[in-house]
Amino acid sequence: MIETDILIIGAGPAGLFTVFEAGLLKMRCHIIDALPQMGGQLSELYPKKPIFDIPGFPSVLAGELVDNLYEQIKQFEPGFTLNETAVHLLKLEENLFEVITDKGTKHRAKAVVIAGGLGSFEPKKPPIENISLYEDRGVNYFIKRPEDYAGKHVVIAGGGDSALDWTIHLAEIASSLTLIHRRNEFRGALDSVEKVKKLKHEGKINLITPAEVIGIKGEASLQEIMVEKEGVIQTIETDYFIPLFGLVPKLGPLVEWGLELEKNAIKVDNSTDFQTNIGGVYAVGDINTYPFKMKLILCGFHEAAIACQSIYQRLNPNKKFVLKYTTVSGIEGFDGTKRQAEKQVVATID
Repeated sequence: MIETDILIIGAGPAGLFTVFEAGLLKMRCHIIDALPQMGGQLSELYPKKPIFDIPGFPSVLAGELVDNLYEQIKQFEPGFTLNETAVHLLKLEENLFEVITDKGTKHRAKAVVIAGGLGSFEPKKPPIENISLYEDRGVNYFIKRPEDYAGKHVVIAGGGDSALDWTIHLAEIASSLTLIHRRNEFRGALDSVEKVKKLKHEGKINLITPAEVIGIKGEASLQEIMVEKEGVIQTIETDYFIPLFGLVPKLGPLVEWGLELEKNAIKVDNSTDFQTNIGGVYAVGDINTYPFKMKLILCGFHEAAIACQSIYQRLNPNKKFVLKYTTVSGIEGFDGTKRQAEKQVVATID
C-alpha cells in the first residue's frame, strides 16, 4: 500500500507541476502513469520539438521542459508508479481515496488529482493479422529497458521522433538494426535525421524506404518479418520488431469512476477549484473541460495551482492560510534543501 497526501494520475506537465504547487503547501504527492517514463505526450510523441508558448521561454524543447519540471519538483520527493494504469477509484471516507492499478498496486491518498492529458495512451498497431500473438514475445510498442536489446537483431518501424531517437540509441548496442518507413521523408528533428543518415552511410544500420512490414512469423517467439518494398517482398530475421507509430488517447477505465463527462473529457467547476462532481477529486490539464477551456500547458499549470490551494483548505479547514510568494518565502524541500533570495544587507552610509 502506497500512502500519500495527493495522488496524481498522469505524469505530464500539469501533473508534474501539481507536485511543485503541493510541495509549497507541505503536501506530499505520488504519481501514477501508464507510460514507462514521465512527461506524457511531451516525452512520448515529440520530445525534440520546440514549444513556443511557455511563459519565460521563447522556445523550449518538449523533452527539455519535462527535465526542467522534474528538476523543479525533485526536492519535494514525489513517488512514481510508472508503466501502470489506474483502473479503480474508491472513496473510502470524506478525505480518503484508494486507487488500484492494472498490476494490483494499491494507493491511498487524501485527495486525487487527475492530470491524464488526453487520457491513457494506447499504441497505434500496424495492420498485421497475427501481431497480437507476438506481443511481449518479440513485438514491443514501448522500449522500457534498452539493455534488453543488447546483442540482438532489432527492426524498428516508423518515421517520427521516437523511431529516429531509438534507432540512434539502439544502433550502439544491438547486433543489427533495421529502420523501416513507408515514406522516404521523415517527420522528426533535423539533427536526428542527420544522425540516422550518418549511421546508414557508416553501415551501422539498415534503412529500408519506402516500405512496410506486412507479416511476422515465429514459433515460441518472433523470428522473422516480411517487408514489402515497391511490390517486392523480402524476409528479415529478427529478435525484436518495434513499431513506433504514435499513440491513441483514450479515457480508458476513468469512464467507470462515476465522473461527469462531456465529449471525452471530465467536467470540472472552473469557477472555484477545478473539482469534479466527486468531492476531493480534481482534474487539471487537457483531460478536463469547462466553458472557454483552452488545452494549453500554461492553462494546466494555472489549474494545478488553484486545485492545490483548494486541497489544502479541504484538508485543513480550521487552519488559516496566507499565500506566500517564493520570492519572499523561498522554497523548502522535503529533502532538507532550502532555496531563497539573499538577505538584504543592512548598512549605514556615513
